[in-house]
Amino acid sequence: MGDPLTGLARISGTDRSFSFICSISIGVGDVFWSKGSVMVDARHAVVVTHSRLRESGTVVQEAVEQLARAGFRVSIIDNVEAPDFGSQPPAVPDDTEIVVVLGGDGTILRAAELVHCTDVPILGVNLGHVGFLAEFESFQMSEAIRRIADHDYSIDERMIAHADVWLPGSDAPIEDWALNDITLERADRGKMVELSIRVDGVEMSSFGCDGVIVSTPTGSTAYAFSAGGPVMWPNVKALQLIPLAAHALFARPLIIGSGSTFAIDILDDSMSDGWICCDGRRQRALPKGTRIEVRESKGTLRLARLSGVPFTNRLVTKFDLPVVGWREQARKTGDVHHGHVFPKGSACTEHADGMADMTGGE
Repeated sequence: MGDPLTGLARISGTDRSFSFICSISIGVGDVFWSKGSVMVDARHAVVVTHSRLRESGTVVQEAVEQLARAGFRVSIIDNVEAPDFGSQPPAVPDDTEIVVVLGGDGTILRAAELVHCTDVPILGVNLGHVGFLAEFESFQMSEAIRRIADHDYSIDERMIAHADVWLPGSDAPIEDWALNDITLERADRGKMVELSIRVDGVEMSSFGCDGVIVSTPTGSTAYAFSAGGPVMWPNVKALQLIPLAAHALFARPLIIGSGSTFAIDILDDSMSDGWICCDGRRQRALPKGTRIEVRESKGTLRLARLSGVPFTNRLVTKFDLPVVGWREQARKTGDVHHGHVFPKGSACTEHADGMADMTGGE
């Protein structure tokens, strides 16, 4: 059979924010790709991927066919453009049961925009590099879809950061949010931005810098981690602020509880304006005199979890942490795990064995 994804009608949203390929269903023995049809009482799954991956076809085609055989009507969204800062992109259809993301963490962040303010969970299948937010690797696709079809998964509620941006003289804030992080950086690459940092209305510090990162626990393994911030376990209800190249004697990461608020002011005498960005996606320029307030959002993002692998083990696996004896055992056996970290027969062991098969034991 040729590539069934070829030639499908593509329906773009009215705001041109994403490309959408309509309903896909399956009959006995053959795959029927119907354009715009509706299956009565069919469960609805949305597959979010990158247009580059869809063009390659193989993995996306496999996922769509398996979902259809499991009784799902499948929709594909393959190009989610970054919306304007402070805007709400269109959400997935109301009847969506689950969003399956084929890609890396960047694709999961794009999918998060489509389920924001909904209760629809996301299941990530990693086709990228680290894939820290993903639940499965591509070689585990069949198991993932079987578990979805059987409702055999739990929900991991992830904290979201909410940002209120008060422009000078404004009566109301511009609101946005982030699953990973909110960054405020200098707009002029050759100058520092002068910032004042407050926690719950109390000034903590002020300095010139390249910027600051405000990260959720989920984002603590992303940009914040690269900038020297600590790793926060996902069940920790906290936000952290990490200064970037601050010209100050005291400019250390700050961690606050979920009931507290960071306030960041771009000082009037700053050498540079600011530039804000949420999850590396939604961004805009900010003039001097702007205040950004960041706190815990009332809503959460729902990640579907199937493996029950503890975060600690996920951290070791994804980052290839050099635990005691790990490198020597990997060279000798081709395994990418160690017994004292991954008990024999655990989901972690199976995951590590699969990764070893993919990499040839390296």
